[in-house]
Amino acid sequence: MNLIPLFVIVPLAGAFVTYLVGSIFKKIADLFCDVLANLITAFLFAFAIVSLFKVAAEKNIIHFVGGWRPPIGITIFLDGAGIFLLIVVTGIGFLSSLFAIDYMKRYSAKYKFYALLLLMTAGMAGICITGDLFNMFVFIEISAIASYALVAFGTEHEELEAAFKYMVMGEIGSLMILLSIAIIYARTGTLNMADISQTVAANPERAAIVFPSILFIIGFAIKAALVPFHSWLPDAHPSAPAPISAMLSGVVIKVLGVYGLIRVFYNIIGVTPIISNILLVLAGLSMIIGVLLQLGQNDIKRLLAYCSISQIGYVLLGFGLGTPLGILGGFFHLINHAVFKAGLFLTSGAIEYATGTRDINKLGGLNKKMPWTSVFWYIGSFTASGVPPFAGFWSKLILIIAAILAKSYILAAIAAASAILALASFIRTQRRMLAGELPEALTGIKEIPLSMKTSLAVLTLLCIVLGLLLLPPVRANILDLAKDAVMVGTEYGRIVFEKAGLL
Repeated sequence: MNLIPLFVIVPLAGAFVTYLVGSIFKKIADLFCDVLANLITAFLFAFAIVSLFKVAAEKNIIHFVGGWRPPIGITIFLDGAGIFLLIVVTGIGFLSSLFAIDYMKRYSAKYKFYALLLLMTAGMAGICITGDLFNMFVFIEISAIASYALVAFGTEHEELEAAFKYMVMGEIGSLMILLSIAIIYARTGTLNMADISQTVAANPERAAIVFPSILFIIGFAIKAALVPFHSWLPDAHPSAPAPISAMLSGVVIKVLGVYGLIRVFYNIIGVTPIISNILLVLAGLSMIIGVLLQLGQNDIKRLLAYCSISQIGYVLLGFGLGTPLGILGGFFHLINHAVFKAGLFLTSGAIEYATGTRDINKLGGLNKKMPWTSVFWYIGSFTASGVPPFAGFWSKLILIIAAILAKSYILAAIAAASAILALASFIRTQRRMLAGELPEALTGIKEIPLSMKTSLAVLTLLCIVLGLLLLPPVRANILDLAKDAVMVGTEYGRIVFEKAGLL
């Protein structure tokens, strides 16, 4: 139990050491940082897997910082939802770090990249384990500020402009969240999530929390890039280095946006029919508008960015429905999207690494020179489109069935139509980019290095086998564990206080 803070302490310390050694010992900086960053991210992933078994056995783990019990002290609380997100964050973080070994050679100051990557990882891990609302905001800002710098890492005009837009929109979202926290603190006199949950449940004066609820929705919707708060994402994701694009799309928008949204509303404030309907409207708009904008893109990474907006709509659909099947489908699609979108962004980075362009109009015939990369793209794009038997099909099917059972027929139709349109978009891209004749300018290209290929191979394999999460023994200890942590609702507060021995 006392080791849970290591999810934050280790990457924070790693970021400090990486920057220090990189700035002082220039000659060994790249090698040292490659080794250290990958060891840290591998450790965090292994630690998350070990912690999963602990959470599966005990349902949750609680730690009191400094020995101070709630509501006075800061509580670290890890349940099924938190450990689920931690596995996604650390797993994608490790594979992105591995991919960066060769990919980031094209940039200078690689040690700064790794320091920022570890800082961003520490912030996301903190969001997953914190039991304090203000601490959640602090960790959101740590991740966000690191991601702003990483989007601008290339320091070209495009990167700087995208980072500035991302920063402005991101800080508007942060301001909304901070203002919400301030109002809730004024109403309840506490920042401890469990204590707030208990206080709100005992005094259900809905008028007092309507305004902070609206601010929370806007703030987290900006972080998650939900329509109509998505304008920053199509610029930010393409501008970042490929490993960061994979992190931004694979985990950042989920942890800073969706996870914050479901933790606040399900476990602290409580989900009302109005809140549920707002989430469903945002989900429907994101699914259909995201995929329609995806259809006309000629920049590979920009196409994937709009695809992310659509896919995050599927995730929110499950949580907006609020049914056990919907929430299970939401978590299942969350991990599927993290895997296939990280794989697709890394594949796009591999194509740009080999060809020097992201413009689909300048590509063609890549399957002749880059057969492995082409296979990775085919499988990732089919998974994103929901083609059976890949994992994306099962999670989308569950969400559509959940919507039908909840009598949300329009949303079920939107989800099905969005999957068909996504498939049309990816088939068009495959035909133009991978098939056909190889342009004369690309005759000298070759396949990507082993470290990049390894990351993509693992993600591609996961696209095929993640459907096994639906097998009853596996589902009970991963998906059901996460679903049950959300389904307890505002009983979260009572659970924490009982665990602390205060009830």
